[in-house]
Amino acid sequence: MDSLDWNEVLMEVLTALTSPLNLLLLVICLYLLYKICTPQTIEDTISKPVEASLPKLKRKDFTIEELHNYDGKQNEGRILIAVNGKVFDVTKGKRFYGPGAAYGVFAGRDASRGLAKFKLDKETIKDEYDDLSDLKESELEEMREWELQFSEKYDFVGKLLRPGEEPTDYSDVSDTEPNKKEL
Repeated sequence: MDSLDWNEVLMEVLTALTSPLNLLLLVICLYLLYKICTPQTIEDTISKPVEASLPKLKRKDFTIEELHNYDGKQNEGRILIAVNGKVFDVTKGKRFYGPGAAYGVFAGRDASRGLAKFKLDKETIKDEYDDLSDLKESELEEMREWELQFSEKYDFVGKLLRPGEEPTDYSDVSDTEPNKKEL
């Protein structure tokens, strides 16, 4: 091609770009290309720890009263939730479980009944120890599914103690590896 052909092609391209519809389509294509090429995903954004500065909580067992102190408003903003007798540190999920968040009603509480029944109201979640004996088998199974999800995503920090139950001595258990007998 000689220089005259290139000039004609360039003029046609410039004429096509002056159309508002073509300009809009070009901007949309460039935006989509940018979104595709950037490596950030929704999962990356959600899984980033909100409170990265908090040290890992040492393993210990909690009474229901002690658990109430970890509602995201006290104890440096740390959030603990109990599910089926196991206590998990869900601080990194503060956008879900923190004060005012969608599941904030579970913060510092035993969430087992609420998760089993798919209810997020304060009437469902008791302030005293809940033995869950009145739940149906299907509700118990649902609660166990939630327990599994919590154990895969969040740190296990201890057990929820029944009234009168003695706490476990975790001094001989590694902080990085959960004691399988306790899980």
